[in-house]
Amino acid sequence: MFSKAIVRKVAESYVDGLSDDEELGPPDIHVARKQHEQYVEALQSCGLEVTVLEADEKYPDSLYVEDPAVVASNFAIITNPGAPSRTGEKHDMKKVLERFYNNIETIGTPGYLDGGDVIHGEDHYYVGLSERTNREGAEQFRAIVEKYGYTASFIPVNDFLHLKTGATYIGDNHMLVAGEFVDVSAFSSFNKIIVPEKEAYAANSLRVNDHILMPKGFPDTHRQLISLGFPIIEVEATEFQKKDGSLTCLSLRF
Repeated sequence: MFSKAIVRKVAESYVDGLSDDEELGPPDIHVARKQHEQYVEALQSCGLEVTVLEADEKYPDSLYVEDPAVVASNFAIITNPGAPSRTGEKHDMKKVLERFYNNIETIGTPGYLDGGDVIHGEDHYYVGLSERTNREGAEQFRAIVEKYGYTASFIPVNDFLHLKTGATYIGDNHMLVAGEFVDVSAFSSFNKIIVPEKEAYAANSLRVNDHILMPKGFPDTHRQLISLGFPIIEVEATEFQKKDGSLTCLSLRF
């Protein structure tokens, strides 16, 4: 069960973030902020105490707080984000997490790792090897989590930005999967909820205690999740989708 979350407000510089979906166009800052507020309200409705950090104009993508850190119940890992423009985010995040954790570990160069490439499935971590996370970073991550009694394995990521862009664990042995992750052998022991190609964005949905947060506008995926008996909270995420951002990216939960 989670009791806390950390989020960061949307900066004006968000429009200058790393990527734009050519079909969806650039984000609308006003709408993005409204959607972010809705997201925070959804977390709070699930019983979380949310720490809201001020926007950081130096880092356009810094609202995606999941990438510079991975958090567990008794330790946190400051990652080393794979995009050079995001490297500096980790320093401020370390100061924030020092308020909550005594055990803080770090990933160091030449290792690179984005938190969006990490799925926590009970006592095991799955780490995506992507354009943002290299094997050295993944190996450092594995060595850290093994100190705390966890195991870790690696999964190549070819078609998505991050591992969690196309797969998320929603508890009770259920894994949402899309695209290249539908037939990944590492997920063979899970009850796989296969997200249709046209709804691939909904593969990144978020379990928060007894609820599932999912992006609004994906009826097939919504229907599958409802059939599992989860209460669903749909949130607008169009302005995050335009920058390859997803629901898990927007918070650290612990």
